[in-house]
Amino acid sequence: MGTPEFAVPTLEALIAHHEVIAVVTQPDKPKGRGKAMACPPVKETAMAHDIPVYQPVRVREESFVGTLRELQPDVIVVVAFGQILPESILNIPPYGCINVHASLLPKYRGAAPMQWAIINGEKETGITTMYMAKGLDTGDMIDTVVIPIDPKETGETLHDKLSAAGGKLILQTLEELEAGTAKRIPQDDAKSSYAGMLTRALGEIDWTKSAVEIERLIRGLNSWPSAYTYLHGKTLKIWDADVAQSDARQEETALSKTAPGTVTAVKKDCFYVQTGDGQLKVNEVQLQGKKRMSVQAFLLGNRIEKGLVYGR
Repeated sequence: MGTPEFAVPTLEALIAHHEVIAVVTQPDKPKGRGKAMACPPVKETAMAHDIPVYQPVRVREESFVGTLRELQPDVIVVVAFGQILPESILNIPPYGCINVHASLLPKYRGAAPMQWAIINGEKETGITTMYMAKGLDTGDMIDTVVIPIDPKETGETLHDKLSAAGGKLILQTLEELEAGTAKRIPQDDAKSSYAGMLTRALGEIDWTKSAVEIERLIRGLNSWPSAYTYLHGKTLKIWDADVAQSDARQEETALSKTAPGTVTAVKKDCFYVQTGDGQLKVNEVQLQGKKRMSVQAFLLGNRIEKGLVYGR
């Protein structure tokens, strides 16, 4: 049971080493400007291997629960499926419903653990396999694998690392389940935190925050929904930036009086913006209606001057 690209490596690993009798995923949805119906990546993978696919609007419907019972699965593996499973489903497979979760539980329960780990400045994250329970990501843990977060890690690069790691870890977990050696490690609820869903509004840059916080936001929201500000009434996405390093204390003192969001310097290949604490060196941008490009390319057709203030 899974839906997005993140779940595909796990499905491929299961296909290669186990008998997958069915795949359950979310219904097809309209996508793109033409609003043509598009099927989830997990469905595409299942169809390529001639595996039956089920797409219930609500998994808790008794008719679908009955269909699952008839399939008599030994185990149900769940990865980023997108619906809460009722106890009527959790109790079907003898080996349980096993979730592949993109964080080191109990920290970062919820919908967007990868992105929030970057935004909050974590040095590492990982994958946890666990027995699913009635609550949100609260079940007993089985296995974990730790993945370091690189200094320039983005939501997109971390997604790919954890996706691949999940595909490997589930095979270890299933071996342990079959051998009767799988652990049951209760989660400490006091150490948990909620990684809420990402929204476009989350990406609007608050220049009163520190350069460190803004730089992490830019990386965490890359590639969706992306961090942005406003330039002459148009949205300006910022795709890559660094916290500016400055050894000149006198310069820092002078800049501390500059309003957050103000351009403090423009170079050939970057520009600097004052924040609530420190400066942000902007390297890659995308103006509304235009392609993503380096600041060097952007400055060839757009004027950015010292003193310009970003915002609505």
